[in-house]
Parts: sequence; structure tokens; C-alpha cells
Amino acid sequence: MKLPEKFEQNMRGLLGTGYNIYYSALNEPAHKGLRVNTLKLDTDEFLRISPFSLTPVPWAGNGFYFQDERPATHPFYQAGLYYIQESSAMISAASFPVEEGDRVLDLCAAPGGKSTELAAKLKGTGVLVSNDISASRTKALLKNLEVFGAKNTIITNEPVHRLAERFPGYFDKIVVDAPCSGEGMFRKSEDLCAAWSESSNADCSKLQREILKYAILMLKPGGMMLYSTCTFSPEENEKSIEWLLSLDSDLEIIEIKKYEGFDGGHPEWGDTGNEELKKAVRIWPHKVKGEGHFACLLKKKGETGENFAGDYHVKRAKLPVEVKEFLSHVDMDLNEARIECAGDKVYYIPESFPEITGLKIVRCGLLLGEKKKNRFEPSQALAMALKSGQYDNVVDFDESDERVARYLKGETIEVDELGAKDGTCLVSVHGFPLGWGKNNRGTVKNKYLAGWRIGS
Repeated sequence: MKLPEKFEQNMRGLLGTGYNIYYSALNEPAHKGLRVNTLKLDTDEFLRISPFSLTPVPWAGNGFYFQDERPATHPFYQAGLYYIQESSAMISAASFPVEEGDRVLDLCAAPGGKSTELAAKLKGTGVLVSNDISASRTKALLKNLEVFGAKNTIITNEPVHRLAERFPGYFDKIVVDAPCSGEGMFRKSEDLCAAWSESSNADCSKLQREILKYAILMLKPGGMMLYSTCTFSPEENEKSIEWLLSLDSDLEIIEIKKYEGFDGGHPEWGDTGNEELKKAVRIWPHKVKGEGHFACLLKKKGETGENFAGDYHVKRAKLPVEVKEFLSHVDMDLNEARIECAGDKVYYIPESFPEITGLKIVRCGLLLGEKKKNRFEPSQALAMALKSGQYDNVVDFDESDERVARYLKGETIEVDELGAKDGTCLVSVHGFPLGWGKNNRGTVKNKYLAGWRIGS
């Protein structure tokens, strides 16, 4: 791999005699990883049904390396049982102590690698606000959260200062996986390597500080923030943390557990020589099975408060008969008082949600479906949020059944022998939902979301 000359000089300065080992690692194959979705099943259950050869990622209890398999083509992927994620990137959410009931903000969330794990840790409680400034990137974020079956999420498309105006001192936990120069991903992406320039570190550092300046305003006393990048640059890592600490004397760095091959932050690479930086984590691709990463956990001192951002007021309307009739077949804990009809769309808004009027909202809560003429069409998001036994008309296939692939392509399938009732049915694989169909005497008309279909 040909590296930019200035980048090579920078790395030789950081690594000294270790540079040649680092460079050799860049010419080795990248490691492939997946992370189990514990919203849908526990890790042991996944290992019992997994068709892949997996070895554990030491720092992520639900993370695994895979070899030459293609898990993105397996129906378990479409069922949301795992997320394909580079192993070093797992450290951020894995080391972040999210608790049930927390108010969590993922500030630079697309495409959703960290948000999906944060949602799994919340287990349907509290609220997860997943934001990305790029409207196009929020499409992937929405899909990934829906595939994972997340119900307690608000997806926003706002610059950080707009969120800070709305949510001062509101969040228990904030993740800032900051836009960066991407130096740690050069082995995986030659395009990132080619795009690097001598101004990349300074440009990214400026953007990171703009984000951090507002992010810290949204963290309540007693709350915690996780800052991470996939770059090696001290300007974007240690120096950004030093700058953040200078903004608020109540911030302190919390130790992240070190695993074999992990490095700490380097005080000597900063401006102040703050020894606390050693509590951060640096991951080098020549020392572990992963790419380059930096993570630092911070806590805001003080008693945990309850800063109020207003409660979400559900826009109530008389629930149409067809919606009520459909939901009578759903065994999910839905409080009818929290069901909102917005035009033809029907949403479920959890009680923990804050007021969001005026923000650019991509999705708020769980989209239940859409009212059509004299009928209700359940959503793909609802299908993915359901678990085995929560809908009373199911067509379930073994993962090796050729009809699964045909269903995921959008084709009509025959299910005579499965005993499904006529009408709307939930199509699943190994007990895990994939989407909806309409059964008529053993012929299922495909209702799998068009934009998700294989080959679409």
C-alpha cells in the first residue's frame, strides 16, 4: 500500500522503530467482524444456530470474527440477528456503561453501528436519540435501527447546535463517534487513503471541537460521554480531549479496560501532558486483530439531575376500527394512549420520549403502519420489532428453505403445508420475523418492503 508521504512521516514520528511492523500489517488482509443483536436473542442462542465459523472479539462480549463466509447474504442478517462491524469499532459501545432507562444521544450516528448496540443495551427502555447531519446517511441509519427491532428511538437530522438548544443538560449518556481523517481505516479503504491530505488532521480537529463544544452542553451532571475516532492523529485524539477538558472543570476521564495489545492515550502527544490521558484507549492494527481506533470515556462530576426537556404530547385521535382490529392480533405491550395518528401513518410513542416539535425528525418511535382505504397495512418496522409468538398468524421457514430467498426477493410463495390462516401473515425464518405477507389459500402475496428486497 502506498501511503501519503506526510502521513508516513507522521506515523514514523509516533511509532518510531515500530513503524515497519505497522506498515507490514497494512498489507495483510483486514479482519471481518459481526456483532450479535441482543435485542432479539442472547449470544449463546445465536452461537447455537449460527452457520458461521466464529471466534470471539475479546473486548466485545457479543462480537465475533468470521472468516470467508458471507453473513450479509444469509437470511439471519435480514432478520436482524447481527450487525456486520469492524472489530475495533466495537470498543466504543462495548465499553460504554449504558443502563436501562437512560436517555442516550448518539450524535454522529449514521450508518448505525453504535446506535444499534446502544439500543440493544437499553432493551426497549429510556430513549435513544440518533442524530446525523447528513439527510442521505440517515436513510441507512433508519433501516439499520428498524432491522434491529429498536422501538424507543428518535432519529434526527440536525446540526449539533440545534440539539443543544433543545436538550441542555438532558442526556445521561452521549456518544460522539466523531468525523475524522480515517487514518485507522486505510487498510480497509484505499479511497480514504487517497483522500488524505496534509490539512486533513487540522480540518477534522476543527469540526470535532465544534461538535464537542455543543455536545458537552447536553450532558447532565453525573452523565458520561464517549468520544471516539478511527484515526491515529494526536490532533484529533489526545489534543481534542485536552481541549474538551478545558471547557468544563467538572469533566474527568474514566479508565477504559485495556485488553491484550491495547495501548493507552499518550500524554506526551498532547499539549498539556495530562497523565489522565493514559486512561483512554488506542488500538493499532499491528497489535490486535482490528483496525485503528481511539476511544476516551469522560464523566461530568456532580449529582445526577433531572433536567426537563418537556414530555412528548401524543396527538390523539380516535383509533380507526381497522387499526384496532389488526392490533388485536398483536401481543405487544402497547398503551393505546401512546398511539399517534399522523395523517395516514400510525406510530407508537413510548412514555419516555421528550418534546421534539421544531426538529427535523426522520422517525419518532415505532411506525406501526399505514391506514389505507378500509384497511390497515402493518409496517416493516413493526414486523422487525415483533418476537416469536407476538403475532397470531405466522409462516415460519427453516433458513435452508428456498422460499426464504424467494420471499426476500419479493416473490409470491406457496405455503400450503404450513397451516397459515388467510389474511395478513408474518413471514419468519427460524422463528425470527422477516416481514409481512397476505395469505390466500396457501399462496402468500409478498409484502416485504420494496426497498429492502434483495436485488432491488
